[in-house]
Amino acid sequence: MPPPPALGQAKPDPRLSPMKPVIAITMGDPAGIGPEIIIKALSKPLVNRIERIARPVVIGDRGLLEQTARRLKSSCEIRTLLDPEAVRSPKTGLSVIDLKNINLSDRVIGHPDAAGGQAAVEAIRKAVELALARRVAAIVTAPISKEALHTAGYPYPGHTELLAELSRTKEVGMLMVANLPKTIRPRLTPRASRLAPQLRILLATTHLALRDLPDRLTRECVRTAIRLAHEAARRYFGLRRARLAVTGLNPHAGEGGLFGREENEIIRPAIEQARRHGIPVTGPFPADSLIRQAFEGKYDLVVAMYHDQALIPIKLLGFGHAVNVTVGLPFVRTSPDHGTAYDIAGKGIADPSSLIEAIRLAVNFSAKKKL
Repeated sequence: MPPPPALGQAKPDPRLSPMKPVIAITMGDPAGIGPEIIIKALSKPLVNRIERIARPVVIGDRGLLEQTARRLKSSCEIRTLLDPEAVRSPKTGLSVIDLKNINLSDRVIGHPDAAGGQAAVEAIRKAVELALARRVAAIVTAPISKEALHTAGYPYPGHTELLAELSRTKEVGMLMVANLPKTIRPRLTPRASRLAPQLRILLATTHLALRDLPDRLTRECVRTAIRLAHEAARRYFGLRRARLAVTGLNPHAGEGGLFGREENEIIRPAIEQARRHGIPVTGPFPADSLIRQAFEGKYDLVVAMYHDQALIPIKLLGFGHAVNVTVGLPFVRTSPDHGTAYDIAGKGIADPSSLIEAIRLAVNFSAKKKL
């Protein structure tokens, strides 16, 4: 199946209230934990915490949500909306734009398939359509399966690339934001202590085999990552002079070329060019030392070279409190810091904490980004 066509943009909708934004939540892979964490995040007593700041509307299959609610013994009322305008009168319960695209009798919990991949893409397409039309303030996406997407014929390594194509965005970045629990916060610098303690890492490359990384890591992609990090620091975190730093690719940042030449030939020239354009960025530094320093508050945002270099410290220090943010899009998009978790799907034990953090961050960012 060919990639879905890009969707057009529309003028801002003046009826969209900036005080209590409408947040679209896509249901994710129907065989994963997405439906469960959505029900838990938007059900009492948690729903009152969300509805104080947002008007959430789920995009997916109502039948699946109702089935999930019954399995969880949730009394959450689920109602169908034709469009997000109907959620402007806050009520208790869960509002859903019903795509009616799940065959409940064929679904096998915990196992990816083409039907699930297709359903996930349809929910994302609808959410992007609403966001570009300015009928929702932000998108929060529940986890999808890359395997299911590929089985359904969509050649995307993840949400980031799919969202970029649907919105016709050429340059996007994957930014991980972890709110650091009090139990593991070190002694912060005076400047960091005035801010909400967070670890923020933007990836220069995303879902990519390690053997392909040296060929895909270019000066251009590192420069783009630095620029996106700089823009995100200003737009979303209000940091006019953000302290940005860049990791190396190799151990010890190459040790002067002994352990690799990427630092001297790719990363350092990209940093120097960014500095010539007025971006206050330093590096490349050894990743292990740099991320520790960012954790202690010395840097506001780190640019890392590849997926696990960023995600391991994020999940170690802030799992359940971390959020994935796609920067560069014409709308706000966040998601939880975890995947479909097929191993626990259907068992009723999935934790909605990261989804709740993603909703909160989407509300916060949508208030700062001019739609």
